[in-house]
Amino acid sequence: MKYFSISLIICLILIPPGVNANYAKRADVKGFIDEMVEKHQFDREQLAEKFSRAKKLTDVLESIAKPAEKVLTWKQYRPIFIKEKRILLGKKFLREHKEVLQKAEDQFGVPKEIITAIIGVETYYGRYSGKYDVFDSLTTLGFDYPPRANFFRSELEQLLLLTREEDVDITTVRGSYAGAMGIPQFISSSYRHYAVDFDNDGKRDLWTNIDDVIGSVANYFSKHGWKKGESVIHRVQLKKAIADIGRTNLKPGKSISEYQKLGVVTNVSLPDEAAATLIELEGLHGIEHWMGLKNFYVITRYNHSALYALAVYQLSQEISKQ
Repeated sequence: MKYFSISLIICLILIPPGVNANYAKRADVKGFIDEMVEKHQFDREQLAEKFSRAKKLTDVLESIAKPAEKVLTWKQYRPIFIKEKRILLGKKFLREHKEVLQKAEDQFGVPKEIITAIIGVETYYGRYSGKYDVFDSLTTLGFDYPPRANFFRSELEQLLLLTREEDVDITTVRGSYAGAMGIPQFISSSYRHYAVDFDNDGKRDLWTNIDDVIGSVANYFSKHGWKKGESVIHRVQLKKAIADIGRTNLKPGKSISEYQKLGVVTNVSLPDEAAATLIELEGLHGIEHWMGLKNFYVITRYNHSALYALAVYQLSQEISKQ
C-alpha cells in the first residue's frame, strides 16, 4: 500500500493530465488484447491502434481516490443536491415527461419521482453527462489503478462490446471519470444488461433519447428488486447505543422487530418482519439515525453510498410536493 501511494504521487507530479502512454506496448495490455481477440473475435490491429492512442488521465486517478461520498458528511453532501433549483428543474422534468414517466412507473413499479431524482442527481437532468473520453478513463483505471484494476478492466471489455453491439463510435463516447455514460450515467456493463429501447425505435440510446433513459432507469431498479408501494427509509431514534450501525453496512440484515428490541424507536408503522439496516449520519444538527429498508438498498445499487441514496430519496420527496 505504501509503495502504491508513493508511485501514484510520483505519477501525478511527473505526468501531466492526458499523456499518451502508448498502452499498446505494455505486456498487460497486450494480454488484454489477446483475450478480446480470443473471446470476442475483435481485430487485433484495430485494438492495438486504439490503445496506442489512449491517454493516461492523471486527473482520473486523483478523482477516483477521493470520491465525495467517502470524504463528505451528510451535512456537507445534502446541500449539493437538495437545493431549490434542482428541485424546480425536477418538477419541470416530471411535467414535461409525465406520460413516459407514468408508463415506466406502471410497467416497472418504480415511482416517477424516484426516476426523476436519479436523473437529477446524476446529470442535472441531462445537462452534465461527463467530459472524459470513456475509453481513456477505463484504460487508465484498468491498467494504472491497482486497487480496482480488475473491475475497470472488465468495464473496458464491456465498453468495447457495447460500442460494437450498438454501432457507436468509441472515440465519441464521453462520460464521468469512472466511465459512467449518458444521461443516467450507466457504466458499460449496466448499459448492456439494463438499458431498454423504451420507445421501440430499434435503438437503446441513453445519450439523447429521454424515453430510453427513463425506461432504463426504471428497469434497473426493477431488476435489482424494487418493491412497488413499499417504504424506503425513515428517521428513527435510539434509546441506547447500538453497535452495528454506520454508513457502509447497507444491506438489510435485521428485521424491524429485532431493531425495536435493541432500542430503535420508529415514528411510523412498519411491518415487524421487514428487513432493514440502521444508518448513522452526521447531519446539520448532529448525529442522525435512519432505518433503511429494501427499497433504500436498491437505490444504493446505483451508487453504493448511503449519502447518495438518501439524497436521491429526499430529492424525490421534494419533487413530488405540489
